[in-house]
Amino acid sequence: MNLNESISQFIRQSKRVFKVAKKPDKEEFLNFSKVTAIGIAIIGVIGFVIILFGELIGM
Repeated sequence: MNLNESISQFIRQSKRVFKVAKKPDKEEFLNFSKVTAIGIAIIGVIGFVIILFGELIGM
């Protein structure tokens, strides 16, 4: 497969993905944002607890 065939195959596949993909509505976007924010907060709290525990035991 040469470069031109690879590029045209990539373009065809990309067009297919864009035809199937849809823009999320407002409710879906808000739910996704909430879940993402909650996940980031949980990871932050876990990191804080680990640092706090390390300080308490003198590491």
